Amino acid sequence: MLTQERLKELLSYDPETGAFTWLLSPGPKRKGEQAGSQHHSGYRFVKLDGKMYAEHRIAFLYVHGYFPEGDVDHINRIRNDNRPDNLRESTRQCNIRNACTSKNNSSGTKGIFFSKAEQRWIARIGADYRNAYLGIFDDRLEAACHRYAAEQCLGFPECDINSTAKQIVDRHLIQHDNALPFWGPM
Repeated sequence: MLTQERLKELLSYDPETGAFTWLLSPGPKRKGEQAGSQHHSGYRFVKLDGKMYAEHRIAFLYVHGYFPEGDVDHINRIRNDNRPDNLRESTRQCNIRNACTSKNNSSGTKGIFFSKAEQRWIARIGADYRNAYLGIFDDRLEAACHRYAAEQCLGFPECDINSTAKQIVDRHLIQHDNALPFWGPM
């Protein structure tokens, strides 16, 4: 098992950039070269003592002295940004909540999609590994308000500070002098 002490013998870590450099010359690598490589998933990995490690996990070990039992989450969602202020220990569920909006999402908002059959917006939210249906709405703003309210109830802001539903609601409030249309109880 890799320890903080062994890690610091092998690599130097720059907290300003989140990059690791070699302190030794292992194999074809040279002292002072950047360690690791970028995987097609967007994460960076480095091989240490014959084992591959995700750089965000070893950055956490380097700074805090231990590997977290759960996930290490990239707060800003940039998978190769391994600066200590961008990494936090989290549960798998919290990490999933902070995931980027799917590439297949045409609304630009997590949990909201346009139903061609209904010609209306549908909102849903994932909680405890299940999807909860929030309703069907005439416009995207109404769906976003319900999605954001559900996020608040379920504690999403603790995990996802970049909520796309919140961004839509905030933009509307700014453009309309802090007024939201009233649709009844949410």
